[in-house]
Amino acid sequence: MSRVLVSQSSPLFLRRAVLQKPFLSVKNLSFTSGKRAYSLDARSAINEYVYCPLIRRVTDAEQGHKLGVFLMKYGLSPRLFNDKDDKVLEVSVFDKKLANPIGMAAGFDKHGECIDALFDLGFSYVEIGSITPEPQPGNPEPRFFRLPKDEAVINRYGFNSVGHWDVLGRLKLRAEKYLRAEAVAASSLDQSLKDNHVTTNAFRNNKLLAINLGKNKNGDEIEDYVKGVERFGPFADVLVINVSSPNTPGLRNLQSSDKLTNLLKIVVNQRDLLNGNLLHSKPPILVKIAPDLTEIEIKSIAESAKEAKIDGIIMSNTTIQRDNLKLLTTDKNLINEQGGLSGAPLKEISLNAFKKLRKYTKDSDLVLIGCGGISNGKDAIEFAKAGATFVQLYTAFAYKGPGLAAKIKDEITSELKKENKTWMEIIGADDNEK
Repeated sequence: MSRVLVSQSSPLFLRRAVLQKPFLSVKNLSFTSGKRAYSLDARSAINEYVYCPLIRRVTDAEQGHKLGVFLMKYGLSPRLFNDKDDKVLEVSVFDKKLANPIGMAAGFDKHGECIDALFDLGFSYVEIGSITPEPQPGNPEPRFFRLPKDEAVINRYGFNSVGHWDVLGRLKLRAEKYLRAEAVAASSLDQSLKDNHVTTNAFRNNKLLAINLGKNKNGDEIEDYVKGVERFGPFADVLVINVSSPNTPGLRNLQSSDKLTNLLKIVVNQRDLLNGNLLHSKPPILVKIAPDLTEIEIKSIAESAKEAKIDGIIMSNTTIQRDNLKLLTTDKNLINEQGGLSGAPLKEISLNAFKKLRKYTKDSDLVLIGCGGISNGKDAIEFAKAGATFVQLYTAFAYKGPGLAAKIKDEITSELKKENKTWMEIIGADDNEK
C-alpha cells in the first residue's frame, strides 16, 4: 500500500522514510494478525516510545512534521479506538457543546490535509492554518528545530501556505462528502441515522472546526483578513485572526491598540455580512495573541476585543523570549535560533500572561482559550482554573504521539472525579484567589 502512495515524485525524505526505513515497513508496523490492532490504536505505548522516537531519529524537525501529516492524510496513522468521553469533560461554548476540552492548535495541519485524522485521535476542536490569501513559501530552510531535552521546538516557518484557494478546494470536497451522507441520513427510515445529524463543520457531534487566518508577507493588514473571513466563513465553526506569529515582519505590530481595534471591528463586520456557514450559523471570531506582552499591552488588547465585540482570545502563540526560560538544552546556537519557541518551557510564560488577560476580561463575555506548553492533564486543569474554557496543544503532540489527547482526557477525568467536579465547574476557579 505504501508503494502506491509514495511515488518517485514524492519528497526524497518521504521515499526514504516510508520505503526504505525498516521501522516503517509494512512488516514492522505490524499490519498483521493481532498486532495490527495494537499498533493502530492511538493509545498504544509503542507509538510514544518506539515509533515517534524513531521518526525523530531519522528526520529533521520539518521532515518529521511533513511525514506526520502525510501519514495522517493517507490513513496510515493510528486512531483512537472506543473514543467516548466522560460527561465531566463536556464544554459549553459558542452556544454549542464540545465533548471534551482538548483542541489541536494551529500550525500542525497548516493546509487542512488531515482534519478527520485529528478528530479521530480524540480532539474535540481542530484548528487548521494559518492560511494566507496567496501561496507563499515562508522563510528559507532550515526553519524548524527540535530541543528534545526540553520537549520544545523553535520554528520560523513564516506563514508557509498553499493559499486560500487550495485549502478551500479541499474543504469543499470534504463538505460535499459529508453533506451527501447527511442527505442520505435525512431520507432514511433508520431513526439512528437521523439521530446522528450533525450541526457543526467538523461534521461530528460535539466537535468544532476552526480556521486560522494569516496575512501574506507583503499583504494588506486589513484586506488579507477580510478575504479570509469572506472565503472561509462558510466552512468554519470558528475563525481565528492570527496577529501574533513572530516570523512575519511587522505582524505583531497589529496587536497595538488602535490597529487591533480597527482590524477586529472590520473583521466582525465582515463576519456579520455572511449568510452563515454551511450549517446556517455565523462563526465566532477569536484573536490569537503573543505571550511576550506587558500587562499594559494585555489590558489594551482586552479592551480592543471588548470594543470590537469579538467572541474570544487565544493566549498564546510562541515566545521569542530565551533568557527567562528554564532550558535543559545547552547548545547556545540552537537556543538562539531565530523564531518562536513552543513546548513545555513556554507553559510558565503563557500561563502567567493568561492570568493577566483573565484579570481584564472576567467581567465580559469573552471566551478565553489556553494554549502554550500544555502537555498533560495537570497543565490543562491549571489553565481551566485560571479561566480557560478549553485548551489547545501542538508541540507536546509531536513528542508524545497520537495517544496524547486520550491520555490527557483520562488524566483530567480522574482528577475531576477526585474533586467531584465537572470541567465547566472549575473554569475560573482561581478568580477569587489573592
